[in-house]
Amino acid sequence: MEESKILLIYTGGTIGMITNPETGALQPFDFSHIFEYIPDLKQFKIQIDSISFDQPIDSSDIGIKEWIELVNIIENNYINYDGFVILHGTDTMAYSASALSFLIQNLNKPIIFTGSQLPIGMLRTDGKENLITAIEIAADKFDNGKPKVPEVCIYFENKLYRGNRTTKYNAEYFDAFSSPNYPPLAEAGIKIKYNRKQIFYPQLDQFPVFYRKMDENIAILKIFPGINQSTVKSILNIQGLKGIILETFGAGNAMSADWFISLLKEAIAKGIIIYNVSQCVAGSVNMDLYENGKKLRDMGVIGGADITLEAAVTKLMFLLGKQMNIHNVKILLQKNIAGEITL
Repeated sequence: MEESKILLIYTGGTIGMITNPETGALQPFDFSHIFEYIPDLKQFKIQIDSISFDQPIDSSDIGIKEWIELVNIIENNYINYDGFVILHGTDTMAYSASALSFLIQNLNKPIIFTGSQLPIGMLRTDGKENLITAIEIAADKFDNGKPKVPEVCIYFENKLYRGNRTTKYNAEYFDAFSSPNYPPLAEAGIKIKYNRKQIFYPQLDQFPVFYRKMDENIAILKIFPGINQSTVKSILNIQGLKGIILETFGAGNAMSADWFISLLKEAIAKGIIIYNVSQCVAGSVNMDLYENGKKLRDMGVIGGADITLEAAVTKLMFLLGKQMNIHNVKILLQKNIAGEITL
C-alpha cells in the first residue's frame, strides 16, 4: 500500500498497560516506542505518530469533556494524517464512537477505535492483533488514494463495526462487541475483506465540520415490571431535564397504567423529549404494532427505530447541544444523521 500517516491517540484503558519489570505493577505504555514493543508494524509502509491524554483515563470516567478533547485532537491534525486510531477502554467505547460520529460531520478519513480485554504487555493479550489490524485498516486505501473505510468505527476481535451501531455485550471473552442491527464493515482473516455495500462513502471531498457542544441534561428511564409511580415521577421531574431515553419492552411497548400515561403526557407538555428505544439488543421500535405502543406514539413519544442505547444517548446530547427548537430535534431524532438507524 502507498505510504500512509496514522495518528495513534491513547486515551487510557487496558490495551495501554504493561507490567513494570521492577515492581510488577501495571503502568501506562509509552506509545512513542510502539515499534519496540510491536516490531511487526515495521512491515507496513506506515508512518505512525502518537499522542496521549495528559492523564490516561479509565473509560468509566469518559464523558463529554473527553469527547471534545478527541474532536480537538483530530481537527488539529486532520490535514496531516490519513487516518486515526483511538485506543480506548472497552466499557464506554461504543458511547465514545457514537459521540464522535455525530460531532464530526462530513468525515472522509477513518477513525478507528480499538482496545483489548488484556493489557498489551501480557502474553495472551488480544491487544496486539487489535492494534495492528486497526492501524492497517485506518491506513488502507484504494488505488485512487481514497480510504477504504471513511467512517468512525470500532475494530475488535477480527471484526470492524460502524461505531454508532455497536454495543459492548461481553466482559469476559475477546469478542466484546456486537452490532446486532447492522453487518460488519470488514472481517479480518487471512485477508481483510471489506463489505463495501455497507460502508458509507462521501460523494464530495468536503472538509469535515467539527462540533463541540453536547447537552448532558438527559436521563434514561428503563421500564420494568412493577416499576412504581414515585420512581417514574422523580426521574421525569429532574430539574433542568430536556430529554428522556425511554427503554421499553420489545418493539417499543410500555405499561398502559393511567398514572404512567399521565406522567409522560405532563413531561411532554413541559417540553421534555421522550425517545423510545427498545431494551432488546436486536430489533427495532415500531409503535404501530401494539395498542400500548400506539398510545406512546399518539401522545408524542419519538420512536428510535433500531438505534442502540449508546447512539441514542449521544445523538440526543448532540442535537440538544445545537440549541435548536424542540420540533426540529424531534424531526432529526427520526432521521439518519450518521448511519445510526435503519429507516
